[in-house]
Amino acid sequence: MKTLKNSLIAVAAFITGAVTAQSHDSHDRVYTANQVSNTVSVINPATNTFLGEIRLGKPYPNVLSPLYKGEALVHGLRYSKEKKMLAVVSIGSNAVTLISTETNKVLKTIYIGRAPHEPTFTPDSKQIWVSVRGEAYVSVIDVEKMEEVKRVSVADGPGMISFSPDGSTAYVCSSFTPELAIVRTSDYQIVKRIPVTSPFSPNIFTSPDGKWVALTHKDTGKVTVIDTKDNTIAKVITTGPITNHVTFIIINKELIMLVTVGGENKVKAYNVAKDFKLQNTTDVGALPHGIWPSPDGKRLYVGIEYGDQVQAIDLSTMKVIATIAIGQSPQALVYADNAVTDVNNTTALSPLNDRTATQVIAFKNTTEGSTLKGRIAVRSIGLADLVEQSFGGLKPKTAYILALSKSASQPYTADYEVNSFISDDKGAYAGQSTGLVKSLEADSTIDYMNVVLIEKQTAEAVLIGSLQN
Repeated sequence: MKTLKNSLIAVAAFITGAVTAQSHDSHDRVYTANQVSNTVSVINPATNTFLGEIRLGKPYPNVLSPLYKGEALVHGLRYSKEKKMLAVVSIGSNAVTLISTETNKVLKTIYIGRAPHEPTFTPDSKQIWVSVRGEAYVSVIDVEKMEEVKRVSVADGPGMISFSPDGSTAYVCSSFTPELAIVRTSDYQIVKRIPVTSPFSPNIFTSPDGKWVALTHKDTGKVTVIDTKDNTIAKVITTGPITNHVTFIIINKELIMLVTVGGENKVKAYNVAKDFKLQNTTDVGALPHGIWPSPDGKRLYVGIEYGDQVQAIDLSTMKVIATIAIGQSPQALVYADNAVTDVNNTTALSPLNDRTATQVIAFKNTTEGSTLKGRIAVRSIGLADLVEQSFGGLKPKTAYILALSKSASQPYTADYEVNSFISDDKGAYAGQSTGLVKSLEADSTIDYMNVVLIEKQTAEAVLIGSLQN
């Protein structure tokens, strides 16, 4: 009888534990800031299901007309567990929007300087520091007053801010200046400037123990690691092209640094105790961007910029376990622990806009001596299409045409010009254009719809892919 009683107690404990874990998880949320649809997507990580959108503005390209209301280029995102609040940055409308995670409703929108990039709550959630990338300062917002109270001068183009766990120190990377600024938060004074390997550092994160600060270099595909003991560079790691976001998590009592590498469609895991040795690599969708682990170290959530998706990764196996459709072009992503009290509340959430799936063409020219590589993404935006482009290995400062061709083989004709551009001094180009690509693709009279890149001066054309019906 005693054995049966103990067994029943054990079963009850197991059930209670399971319910508690599920209950806790169901109160969590995953959010993404979506730059094309100008929305914040909401996901329930307990079921890995999409719950709806918080619409902050009209989708692209409707924001190209005079913008009297709403936000444009929704991009940056952070969460305060203490306040149950999201801070959302919209680059195009110079806005920081504060949203209640309990109600999904906007509390206030604060307009600050030109082209802000990312918001970061101080560890005590009393302030939000926002990098104003179009200028040379950090905007400090008082959370209770919901207004800007201070501007901290830094180098041109601050990218993002990360704090020491005690909040005494802020680390500010830059998107235009090869420098990391270390700021004493008590008096907002820069106490040290550290030269870094490149001028484009859009993302930065502090390890949970506060011993390390990692910042990405998107232009050179590297991560710089700072040892906070003496605030010196401990290591510069070559991670891969279009290195986007970085974070830390403890897995099986080991500190792991996780990085999204957009040019390789991978998430890479580095073991900190083993001198940041590459430990695991996970293949994900096209152009992974924002990244955030669950606090228990069991799952990782990744925003897929060209796929309009979030993918969940089991960190014990480093395998993708769920793919969730969300808003268009996710940038920042956060895992929000205990974001809601009422797990069934979907007030103020909207469904996804009707759209066709984004087509992605990645290419690498195998011609001997050629270094051409890149990708394009064709995304439906209502009556037109947005064609996002990223090229490398071009001739420097050279004019090109991106076109659709009916030709099945050389010489390729430019039957429909998608975009014309001039490569930069490094032979690269990143941009976007709009057109009627889907409409042309549906035209039954067109036998071929090859995508070609043509050098204007020589008329030399390179096939980079084909659109699929």
